[in-house]
Amino acid sequence: MPSPLGPTEPPYPPGATGDATVVLRIVVRADGTVGEAEAVAGVEPFAGAAVQAAPSWQFEPARRDGRPVAARILLRVAFRAPAPGPRPPAMPRPAPPGERAAPGPRAQAPAERAIDVVVLGERAAPMTTSMTREEVRQMPGAFGDPFRAIEAMPGVTPIASGVPYFFVRGAPPGNVGYFVDGVRVPLLYHVALGPSVIHPALIERVDLHPGGFPARFGRYTGGIVAGETREPERLFHGEANLRLFDAGALVEAPWAGGRGAALVGGRYAYPGALLSLSSPGVELGYWDYQARVTYDLSPYDRLGLFAFGSHDYLAEIEDDGDIDVVLAGDFHRLDLRYDRSFGRGGRLRHAVTLGYDESSNQDGERAGRARLVGARVELSAPASERITVRAGADAQLERFDIDIRENDGDHPSRNDRAFARLFTSREDLAAGLWADVVVRATPELEVVPGLRGDLFASDGAAEITADPRLATRLAVTPGVALLSAFGVTHQPPSFLGAVPGLQVGGLRGGVQTGLLASAGVELRLPEGIQATVTAFRSGFFDLSDALGSRLPATDVGLGQRAELRGLGSTHGVELHAHRSLSKRLGGFVSYTLSRSVRHIGRETFDSAFDRRHVLNLAAAYDLGRGFKLGGRAVFYSGVPMTIDYRIWGNGDRTDPRPDNDEDRPDTEEDIRRRERLRAQIARYVRNLDLPERLPAFFRLDLRLEKRWVFDEGRWIALTIEVLNATAGKETLQYECSILRGCEPEELGPIVIPSIGGEASF
Repeated sequence: MPSPLGPTEPPYPPGATGDATVVLRIVVRADGTVGEAEAVAGVEPFAGAAVQAAPSWQFEPARRDGRPVAARILLRVAFRAPAPGPRPPAMPRPAPPGERAAPGPRAQAPAERAIDVVVLGERAAPMTTSMTREEVRQMPGAFGDPFRAIEAMPGVTPIASGVPYFFVRGAPPGNVGYFVDGVRVPLLYHVALGPSVIHPALIERVDLHPGGFPARFGRYTGGIVAGETREPERLFHGEANLRLFDAGALVEAPWAGGRGAALVGGRYAYPGALLSLSSPGVELGYWDYQARVTYDLSPYDRLGLFAFGSHDYLAEIEDDGDIDVVLAGDFHRLDLRYDRSFGRGGRLRHAVTLGYDESSNQDGERAGRARLVGARVELSAPASERITVRAGADAQLERFDIDIRENDGDHPSRNDRAFARLFTSREDLAAGLWADVVVRATPELEVVPGLRGDLFASDGAAEITADPRLATRLAVTPGVALLSAFGVTHQPPSFLGAVPGLQVGGLRGGVQTGLLASAGVELRLPEGIQATVTAFRSGFFDLSDALGSRLPATDVGLGQRAELRGLGSTHGVELHAHRSLSKRLGGFVSYTLSRSVRHIGRETFDSAFDRRHVLNLAAAYDLGRGFKLGGRAVFYSGVPMTIDYRIWGNGDRTDPRPDNDEDRPDTEEDIRRRERLRAQIARYVRNLDLPERLPAFFRLDLRLEKRWVFDEGRWIALTIEVLNATAGKETLQYECSILRGCEPEELGPIVIPSIGGEASF
């Protein structure tokens, strides 16, 4: 933290009356001078006087690893009205000739008043895990991307190693919400283990709310991943990176005399050279963009425009040259916002959001398109020193135009018919009101009661829900705090995860309901180590989970499983201890012990992605001279045994109909023959005495960085990083047939090397 080297007391403005307080946001350069200053709270003429005086101040700069760096701080400046001065002392009479004059009154040096340097902002909600971009930059396997660090947080289970789709405390990927500055993001990660769709330099921090999250977040029964962007800066700066498979850059500059800031950034992938060596029959590409413009109408009012979007393409080239499109999608968001700041940290935001999403099918033709318009209002207002009121409202209207083809024939399969029922052209409306109150009853106790109400309307049906929330924090000692969180959540039917332009429609079967509860202990340990131990319990009703609801002894299609509704429950314990990775020696341990169960009809079974043990260990050490070495170990215990039934073992799902004519509808005899064949395979599999769970998985990620630091915080870095340096393979399921027996179906080894350079200017 920068510290002043001299007085920071501006002169009292002429013509002003009374006392006043101004809060300045200033940038202290690496040489200790003030680069920019703006008033974020205070009235005129005091705000202008403080801004005018700031460039004359001198600070001891902030330091990182012993080197001076630029830093942005909030500085509270107090003005005190000058007291009516005493009568001016009489001038000493001239001394008679030959005598010394009597000494006049000694001038008193003005007393230097200590300044109060504060950081204004909301404390993270209880049971929230947060990671800043600066910390994530050092995490091996995350490639400097804050959103890629989500999989290392407690309670998070990826569906496969490195694949950025997660079960959060048992909630499936489709029930986990992603937000950036309060804007819902349909797709947070690029295809094929790619990075997030937001440039890392724009992200200030990422919060994971695994359960009982604040009332402002709703319409998801699982966890919430919320990214907050950095405040606009009034100085020219930027970042750029170049890797083997993609490149990106971000630049921000002031305009209108420093009252405004304009930012543009993006990334572009070119993995063709690498794929030609490892997967010559695969085409892959992605890009994204971000743009932001802000203008301060006054020290308290700001207009802003934030636009971002992405494109993904993944296809396989068949032997005959035909292209089989696996995924082709785009999404775009435009968020127009007006922010009003109040004293003591209050804030009001009005925002309007426009969006466009589109995905293509295997033939390259449009399969789904969505257009949306939304609005939201968010208020945070301190009512007193101990009470802060937060409230808001939001609504979103989406129009879906979806074309899901039911095979090429006139008689689609049951699974295709299920997909057609799930994805329909329609209009969806979601609107909600929410409020919570942060009550600091004592300096040790914080209680946050909240309530959210939502209206869901889709395809002619509508439902209204109410979601109470409660979170508490009790500091037992300066180093020990007790935390708890409880929340009721609701969500319309969901699928595997967000796909641009494609979303399950209607409210058939009702909305999903989640009951999320947790309690834990937060510890502040020596050497800057912070730790939490949390016990949690989650219950899900009318749950739609196409991935986790795969019954072990059946072979029901994905679309049919998505129509199933059932119950889900998860309980477990999480351990998280970390010391900032930005320190010379830092690291963390994240461990989750849990069990996730599904109940479908009369069947009760472990979720198909129930991993009893998930462990992440990471450490980074500053070797000196700009070198930093880090490693991360990942361990997943095996999921329950799942079997992909093959009838003849020829590598394809073979229909039991004699002519193998998929265009012909099923007859009763076809259905009986299929069931007899499945029963025959099931008896065969039982006699093999297969294990109840698939093998465990282990992975090691490595990272080495060399950084050169220059004046005013500029730097250049060379980074070598490898995800899955041990080349581990992950078993996804077993493939069983009568002729070939049972064989494990493995993923990988997926090894992602990255050699690249980064620069900040």
